[in-house]
Amino acid sequence: MDTTTVVAGCGDIEWGDIGAEEDEFPRRTTTQAKNVHLGLPFPATDYDKCSLVNGDYFYFHYGCDGQDDRGWGCGYRTIETMASWISLNMHLSKDKKSHPPSIPEIQRALVSMEDKPGSFASSRDWIGTFEASLVLDFFYDVPCKLVHVRGGGAELEQVAVEALHHHFEKHGSPVMMGGDRDNSSKGIMGVCTSNKGHYLLVADPHYFGRQLEPAELQRRGWVSWKIISSLDQSSFYNLCMPQTGK
Repeated sequence: MDTTTVVAGCGDIEWGDIGAEEDEFPRRTTTQAKNVHLGLPFPATDYDKCSLVNGDYFYFHYGCDGQDDRGWGCGYRTIETMASWISLNMHLSKDKKSHPPSIPEIQRALVSMEDKPGSFASSRDWIGTFEASLVLDFFYDVPCKLVHVRGGGAELEQVAVEALHHHFEKHGSPVMMGGDRDNSSKGIMGVCTSNKGHYLLVADPHYFGRQLEPAELQRRGWVSWKIISSLDQSSFYNLCMPQTGK
Protein backbone atom coordinates (compact mmCIF):
# COMPACT_ATOMS: atom_id res chain seq x y z
CA MET A 1 0.00 0.00 0.00
CA ASP A 2 1.09 3.54 -0.74
CA THR A 3 1.90 5.41 2.47
CA THR A 4 3.45 8.55 1.00
CA THR A 5 2.82 11.71 3.03
CA VAL A 6 0.91 14.37 1.09
CA VAL A 7 -1.33 17.36 1.72
CA ALA A 8 -4.73 16.55 3.19
CA GLY A 9 -7.87 16.49 1.08
CA CYS A 10 -10.76 18.90 1.34
CA GLY A 11 -13.82 18.87 3.61
CA ASP A 12 -13.97 18.73 7.40
CA ILE A 13 -15.78 16.00 9.28
CA GLU A 14 -16.10 15.42 13.01
CA TRP A 15 -15.48 11.87 14.17
CA GLY A 16 -17.29 9.85 16.76
CA ASP A 17 -15.73 7.08 18.85
CA ILE A 18 -12.83 5.79 16.74
CA GLY A 19 -11.47 3.34 19.29
CA ALA A 20 -7.78 3.80 18.41
CA GLU A 21 -4.85 3.73 20.81
CA GLU A 22 -3.33 7.16 21.47
CA ASP A 23 0.20 6.00 20.75
CA GLU A 24 -0.95 4.43 17.48
CA PHE A 25 -2.90 7.21 15.82
CA PRO A 26 -4.04 10.52 17.38
CA ARG A 27 -7.71 10.94 18.22
CA ARG A 28 -8.62 14.01 16.24
CA THR A 29 -10.95 15.96 14.00
CA THR A 30 -9.52 15.22 10.58
CA THR A 31 -9.92 16.37 7.01
CA GLN A 32 -11.48 14.04 4.48
CA ALA A 33 -11.36 14.05 0.69
CA LYS A 34 -14.75 15.07 -0.67
CA ASN A 35 -16.48 14.10 -3.93
CA VAL A 36 -13.38 12.28 -5.11
CA HIS A 37 -14.82 11.34 -8.52
CA LEU A 38 -15.15 14.94 -9.72
CA GLY A 39 -12.82 15.81 -12.57
CA LEU A 40 -12.31 12.19 -13.62
CA PRO A 41 -13.00 11.86 -17.37
CA PHE A 42 -15.58 9.40 -18.60
CA PRO A 43 -14.01 6.11 -19.68
CA ALA A 44 -15.14 6.50 -23.30
CA THR A 45 -15.99 9.47 -25.49
CA ASP A 46 -18.68 7.62 -27.41
CA TYR A 47 -20.65 6.43 -24.41
CA ASP A 48 -24.35 5.68 -24.71
CA LYS A 49 -25.23 6.43 -21.08
CA CYS A 50 -23.40 7.43 -17.92
CA SER A 51 -25.14 7.69 -14.53
CA LEU A 52 -23.31 9.16 -11.53
CA VAL A 53 -23.71 9.75 -7.80
CA ASN A 54 -25.65 12.97 -7.20
CA GLY A 55 -24.67 14.97 -4.12
CA ASP A 56 -21.78 15.42 -1.71
CA TYR A 57 -19.97 12.62 0.13
CA PHE A 58 -16.65 11.96 1.89
CA TYR A 59 -14.20 9.26 0.86
CA PHE A 60 -13.39 6.79 3.67
CA HIS A 61 -10.48 4.36 3.50
CA TYR A 62 -8.20 2.22 5.66
CA GLY A 63 -6.86 4.11 8.67
CA CYS A 64 -8.49 7.42 7.77
CA ASP A 65 -9.75 8.03 11.33
CA GLY A 66 -6.71 6.68 13.18
CA GLN A 67 -7.85 3.05 13.42
CA ASP A 68 -5.60 0.67 11.51
CA ASP A 69 -8.10 -1.65 9.85
CA ARG A 70 -5.94 -2.90 6.99
CA GLY A 71 -6.99 -6.31 5.75
CA TRP A 72 -10.50 -6.35 7.23
CA GLY A 73 -12.13 -2.89 7.34
CA CYS A 74 -13.01 -2.21 3.71
CA GLY A 75 -16.72 -2.96 4.19
CA TYR A 76 -16.93 -0.61 7.16
CA ARG A 77 -15.21 2.17 5.18
CA THR A 78 -17.61 1.81 2.26
CA ILE A 79 -20.53 2.00 4.70
CA GLU A 80 -19.05 5.20 6.13
CA THR A 81 -18.80 6.70 2.63
CA MET A 82 -22.47 5.84 2.04
CA ALA A 83 -23.43 7.22 5.45
CA SER A 84 -21.61 10.48 4.73
CA TRP A 85 -23.78 10.96 1.63
CA ILE A 86 -26.91 10.39 3.70
CA SER A 87 -25.72 12.84 6.37
CA LEU A 88 -24.94 15.53 3.81
CA ASN A 89 -27.91 15.14 1.46
CA MET A 90 -30.94 14.03 3.47
CA HIS A 91 -33.03 15.81 6.07
CA LEU A 92 -32.47 13.75 9.21
CA SER A 93 -34.42 13.92 12.45
CA LYS A 94 -32.53 15.24 15.47
CA ASP A 95 -32.18 11.77 16.98
CA LYS A 96 -30.18 10.51 13.97
CA LYS A 97 -26.40 10.66 13.63
CA SER A 98 -24.98 13.82 12.09
CA HIS A 99 -21.74 12.07 11.14
CA PRO A 100 -20.93 8.58 9.78
CA PRO A 101 -20.69 5.86 12.44
CA SER A 102 -17.22 4.68 13.39
CA ILE A 103 -16.15 1.04 13.11
CA PRO A 104 -16.78 0.41 16.85
CA GLU A 105 -20.21 2.03 16.55
CA ILE A 106 -21.08 -0.15 13.56
CA GLN A 107 -19.98 -3.27 15.42
CA ARG A 108 -21.97 -2.37 18.54
CA ALA A 109 -25.04 -1.66 16.41
CA LEU A 110 -24.87 -5.09 14.75
CA VAL A 111 -24.54 -6.71 18.19
CA SER A 112 -27.50 -4.73 19.54
CA MET A 113 -29.59 -5.88 16.55
CA GLU A 114 -28.59 -9.46 17.42
CA ASP A 115 -27.17 -9.92 13.95
CA LYS A 116 -23.76 -10.61 15.55
CA PRO A 117 -22.69 -12.18 18.87
CA GLY A 118 -21.22 -10.05 21.63
CA SER A 119 -17.70 -11.18 20.68
CA PHE A 120 -18.07 -9.34 17.38
CA ALA A 121 -17.58 -5.97 19.09
CA SER A 122 -13.89 -4.94 18.97
CA SER A 123 -13.15 -7.80 16.56
CA ARG A 124 -11.54 -7.69 13.12
CA ASP A 125 -14.35 -9.58 11.43
CA TRP A 126 -15.35 -8.54 7.92
CA ILE A 127 -18.81 -7.33 6.99
CA GLY A 128 -20.58 -7.14 3.65
CA THR A 129 -23.57 -5.74 1.81
CA PHE A 130 -26.19 -7.37 4.05
CA GLU A 131 -24.68 -5.82 7.17
CA ALA A 132 -24.47 -2.50 5.31
CA SER A 133 -28.22 -2.57 4.77
CA LEU A 134 -28.81 -3.22 8.47
CA VAL A 135 -26.46 -0.43 9.56
CA LEU A 136 -27.94 2.26 7.31
CA ASP A 137 -31.45 1.35 8.41
CA PHE A 138 -30.37 1.33 12.07
CA PHE A 139 -28.65 4.73 12.09
CA TYR A 140 -30.66 6.61 9.46
CA ASP A 141 -33.95 4.76 8.81
CA VAL A 142 -32.82 4.33 5.21
CA PRO A 143 -33.84 0.98 3.71
CA CYS A 144 -31.61 -0.66 1.13
CA LYS A 145 -32.28 -2.80 -1.91
CA LEU A 146 -29.98 -5.83 -2.18
CA VAL A 147 -29.26 -7.11 -5.68
CA HIS A 148 -27.62 -10.52 -6.07
CA VAL A 149 -25.76 -11.30 -9.29
CA ARG A 150 -24.95 -14.99 -9.51
CA GLY A 151 -21.83 -14.62 -11.63
CA GLY A 152 -19.45 -12.18 -13.27
CA GLY A 153 -19.17 -11.54 -16.96
CA ALA A 154 -22.35 -11.31 -19.02
CA GLU A 155 -24.72 -11.64 -16.06
CA LEU A 156 -22.94 -8.89 -14.15
CA GLU A 157 -23.13 -6.67 -17.22
CA GLN A 158 -26.82 -7.37 -17.76
CA VAL A 159 -28.19 -7.32 -14.20
CA ALA A 160 -25.86 -4.94 -12.36
CA VAL A 161 -25.56 -2.31 -15.08
CA GLU A 162 -29.30 -1.90 -15.52
CA ALA A 163 -29.88 -1.82 -11.75
CA LEU A 164 -27.10 0.76 -11.24
CA HIS A 165 -28.32 3.07 -14.00
CA HIS A 166 -31.77 3.00 -12.43
CA HIS A 167 -30.39 3.57 -8.94
CA PHE A 168 -28.27 6.60 -9.76
CA GLU A 169 -31.05 8.19 -11.80
CA LYS A 170 -33.66 7.72 -9.06
CA HIS A 171 -31.67 7.81 -5.81
CA GLY A 172 -28.24 9.26 -6.57
CA SER A 173 -26.51 7.72 -3.53
CA PRO A 174 -23.30 5.63 -3.44
CA VAL A 175 -23.63 1.85 -3.74
CA MET A 176 -21.66 -0.88 -1.98
CA MET A 177 -20.48 -3.88 -4.01
CA GLY A 178 -18.97 -7.11 -2.73
CA GLY A 179 -18.72 -10.77 -3.64
CA ASP A 180 -17.37 -14.17 -2.66
CA ARG A 181 -14.18 -14.86 -4.64
CA ASP A 182 -13.85 -11.13 -5.19
CA ASN A 183 -14.60 -10.18 -1.59
CA SER A 184 -13.02 -6.72 -1.64
CA SER A 185 -15.63 -4.09 -0.86
CA LYS A 186 -16.06 -1.40 -3.51
CA GLY A 187 -17.84 1.92 -3.37
CA ILE A 188 -19.66 2.38 -6.68
CA MET A 189 -20.11 6.04 -7.67
CA GLY A 190 -21.33 5.60 -11.23
CA VAL A 191 -21.88 3.35 -14.22
CA CYS A 192 -21.15 3.98 -17.88
CA THR A 193 -22.29 2.10 -20.97
CA SER A 194 -20.42 2.41 -24.27
CA ASN A 195 -19.85 0.34 -27.38
CA LYS A 196 -16.51 -0.72 -25.83
CA GLY A 197 -18.17 -2.21 -22.75
CA HIS A 198 -19.67 -1.35 -19.37
CA TYR A 199 -17.68 0.50 -16.71
CA LEU A 200 -18.08 1.02 -12.97
CA LEU A 201 -16.81 4.15 -11.22
CA VAL A 202 -15.06 2.70 -8.14
CA ALA A 203 -13.97 4.49 -4.97
CA ASP A 204 -11.60 1.91 -3.50
CA PRO A 205 -11.48 1.94 0.34
CA HIS A 206 -8.21 -0.05 0.48
CA TYR A 207 -5.90 2.97 0.32
CA PHE A 208 -3.85 3.43 3.51
CA GLY A 209 -1.81 6.55 4.16
CA ARG A 210 -2.02 10.30 4.43
CA GLN A 211 -5.07 12.03 3.02
CA LEU A 212 -4.74 12.63 -0.71
CA GLU A 213 -6.35 15.25 -2.92
CA PRO A 214 -9.03 13.82 -5.25
CA ALA A 215 -6.84 14.37 -8.33
CA GLU A 216 -4.01 12.39 -6.69
CA LEU A 217 -6.38 9.57 -5.69
CA GLN A 218 -7.49 9.40 -9.31
CA ARG A 219 -3.93 9.47 -10.63
CA ARG A 220 -2.94 6.57 -8.37
CA GLY A 221 -6.01 4.54 -9.31
CA TRP A 222 -7.84 4.60 -5.97
CA VAL A 223 -10.73 6.31 -7.74
CA SER A 224 -11.15 5.00 -11.27
CA TRP A 225 -13.37 3.56 -13.96
CA LYS A 226 -13.16 -0.23 -14.06
CA ILE A 227 -14.42 -2.12 -17.09
CA ILE A 228 -16.68 -4.91 -15.86
CA SER A 229 -14.86 -7.53 -17.92
CA SER A 230 -11.79 -6.94 -15.70
CA LEU A 231 -13.64 -8.17 -12.59
CA ASP A 232 -13.52 -11.79 -11.40
CA GLN A 233 -15.68 -13.75 -13.84
CA SER A 234 -16.15 -16.65 -11.39
CA SER A 235 -17.32 -14.57 -8.42
CA PHE A 236 -20.88 -13.73 -7.51
CA TYR A 237 -21.57 -10.12 -6.57
CA ASN A 238 -23.99 -8.32 -4.28
CA LEU A 239 -25.04 -4.69 -4.50
CA CYS A 240 -26.38 -2.67 -1.56
CA MET A 241 -28.41 0.26 -2.88
CA PRO A 242 -29.72 2.83 -0.33
CA GLN A 243 -33.27 3.79 -1.21
CA THR A 244 -32.79 7.52 -0.77
CA GLY A 245 -35.01 8.86 -3.54
CA LYS A 246 -37.97 11.06 -2.67
